[in-house]
Amino acid sequence: MDTTDDSPLTARLLAATEKLIYSGGIHATGMDAIVKASGVARRSIYQLYSNKEALVAAALLARDQRWMAWFIDATSQTSAPLERLAAIFPALRQWFETEDFHGCAFINAAGELGGVNPEIGAVAALHKQRLLSYLRELTNASGLNNPDEIANYFLILIDGATAVAMVTGDTGAADSAGRAAALLLSTLQQQAGSVSPKHSRHH
Repeated sequence: MDTTDDSPLTARLLAATEKLIYSGGIHATGMDAIVKASGVARRSIYQLYSNKEALVAAALLARDQRWMAWFIDATSQTSAPLERLAAIFPALRQWFETEDFHGCAFINAAGELGGVNPEIGAVAALHKQRLLSYLRELTNASGLNNPDEIANYFLILIDGATAVAMVTGDTGAADSAGRAAALLLSTLQQQAGSVSPKHSRHH
């Protein structure tokens, strides 16, 4: 958050930092490891970022941008809102199956430092807000009632599947969440298309 520098040096530093903290955790990642992995001198790092936590926050912001771009692209292969919602879960399974999958980087970061470092906590919260905002775009376009509440359901299904896949190694958690989402949407569509009880009594 301390800099808007988009130079190759900064990009290399942020990419290396993100990879290290995602695979090993924030506490376990020392500045020496970041210097070695990025090839950026410690002095140069501290010219860009006031401390390690500020660097981590910037690396998480960069991950947020990249992850959201991937997620939006993966769920935009069709224009139909309900199909785009359904596409979430196959996309998650693809992510879960990658070799470097270690769960949600933002939940991980919030769990490690969110309570004691407001900057890192704010980045984690921002990511979830951005994800929820995108889900609301899809649910609002779906024509279903209570679209904001439905978006909350999808956020919980996404984070729940991600946590289960990380802890158990079961990539099928994405499939289970997808089936739950399909059941939810089917029920909501039936409710939206049903005749009200008061109206049905007149027929």
